[in-house]
Amino acid sequence: MPQGTIVKVAGPLIVADNMGDARMYDVVRVSKKRLVGEIIELRGSRASIQVYEETSGLGPGEPVESTGAPLSVELGPGLIESIFDGIQRPLTAIRSIAGDRIPRGVDVPSLDREKVWGFVPVAQVGDAIGPGDVLGTVQESAVVEHRIMVPHGISGTVRWLHSGAAKVTDTVCRLALADGSELPLSMLQRWPVRRGRPYAEKIAPTSPMVTGQRVIDTFFPVAGGGVAAVPGPFGSGKTVVQHQLAKWADADIIVYVGCGERGNEMTDVLMEFPELHDPRTGESLMKRTVLIANTSDMPVAAREASIYTGITIAEYYRDMGYKVAIMADSTSRWAEALREMSGRLEEMPGEEGYPAYLSSRIAEFYERAGLVRCLVGEGRQGAITAIGAVSPPGGDISEPVSQATLRIVKVFWGLSASLAYKRHFPAIDWLQSYSLYADNLGRWFNDNAATDWSQLRAAALRALQEEAELEEIVRLVGVDALSWKDRLTMEAARSIREDYLHQNAFDEIDTYTSLQKQCRMLRLILAYQTRGRAALDAGVDLAPILALPVREAIGRAKYIPEDDLKRFDAVESELVAQMAALMDEEAR
Repeated sequence: MPQGTIVKVAGPLIVADNMGDARMYDVVRVSKKRLVGEIIELRGSRASIQVYEETSGLGPGEPVESTGAPLSVELGPGLIESIFDGIQRPLTAIRSIAGDRIPRGVDVPSLDREKVWGFVPVAQVGDAIGPGDVLGTVQESAVVEHRIMVPHGISGTVRWLHSGAAKVTDTVCRLALADGSELPLSMLQRWPVRRGRPYAEKIAPTSPMVTGQRVIDTFFPVAGGGVAAVPGPFGSGKTVVQHQLAKWADADIIVYVGCGERGNEMTDVLMEFPELHDPRTGESLMKRTVLIANTSDMPVAAREASIYTGITIAEYYRDMGYKVAIMADSTSRWAEALREMSGRLEEMPGEEGYPAYLSSRIAEFYERAGLVRCLVGEGRQGAITAIGAVSPPGGDISEPVSQATLRIVKVFWGLSASLAYKRHFPAIDWLQSYSLYADNLGRWFNDNAATDWSQLRAAALRALQEEAELEEIVRLVGVDALSWKDRLTMEAARSIREDYLHQNAFDEIDTYTSLQKQCRMLRLILAYQTRGRAALDAGVDLAPILALPVREAIGRAKYIPEDDLKRFDAVESELVAQMAALMDEEAR
């Protein structure tokens, strides 16, 4: 393997000479400490290397050895419930060996080589199989069946299959190849993180990823296999939104990437997820979660790798036919790592110092998401839904990372500092946010949630937009200048904001709302507005309409348990009776 020597050290960037035989994106081992690095630029025999570990103490003359292989992740049983760093080093295993601090140059296999799994064969001896075909299954956790697939680029006839206990490196299948040779296959695969895994066809998504968050599901839904961004200033709730999506989203597998954020946020995930019971399976949420932690106190260069590590693991489970959701928190920190490395490479800077290729790198990440037809298997489909948090400085989404992201994603959940200061969470601004999937998903919602879903959504959005326009008038001339109908519209919009869109992530009942309950809640608020207008037309004063006792029940409808939705009928009957009583009294 090519071996060179260090000629320059600039923070996480190392320049090595005599590397003429190396290739771009090869992994190298730097110095006698054998630090992990990756070649990111080649000029003649000189290689620029980004090092994924602390480089203090290194100097010119120390050796650099190329491994001859690109940065890759290990794929196989043992990914679920694990926590890795940005280059897929298992943090739990490292802690048991070296304590609370990761020592430099530590070399621990990503997947446990000693753990024994129960391999159940699916293929049969004599079967002709190719890339993506399932050889057998392993029960990786209580809720995830891991499908052991034939690696890409390999085809042959099954000559022998194992059944029973096996480690990830044990041979579970022997294939007879076309040239007559025999190839042993284990449960372990490796895949370069910067190369997307192949699939047969990408399909336009037609169903949503239901999240249980009312402002998202009702107003700005994301499709299963779609891409979304959550930009917002510090303290506006980006991380909590992503935690909520990871907890409750309609996905089989969750890949959560903490990229450059504070360590206490990943600590929250580690503390909460094992304690949370998944409503879909009844098991702990960690039983279907992979965590990648590359927090702000870890080497900056590894942030870039962490995003690719996460999406590669997500693609692997998508190949099995699973619905995967990947949360990246946050892509701004990843972009800052790109900017730092670009500056040290002395590249021509783009806007605000970011590299000129920022947009293409962000696009490469999001384009690896999607709903696909897998390479093999009749009707086998898988999906990756990618949701990236963006942390623009000062909340200014005109900065390059936000703008590059918005050109790619189809859902924009814009978080508002003013809503966060008012303690309105999730602080998603309903006037600025949008979903380009909403029209395509409308038919699915009408068929599977409620036949009048599209009408309810349109009526609620119209009320909120009218409220914003009326507030301008109120600020200029006061509320007395409005007609009673306009004041009723503002009151209904306030009920939508406070009783429907405001959702308590820490309340046992309010943290998740099914589509059926969302429909019932919205229908109740809009029924109050419609019947209130009818009462005004009948001559009833505004004051008694606003003071109806049933309004408290409408406001507390969010706390009605999912298994007791019949209580909505009682509240609706009460609303009808009280409105009728007002109109009867006016008639008399």
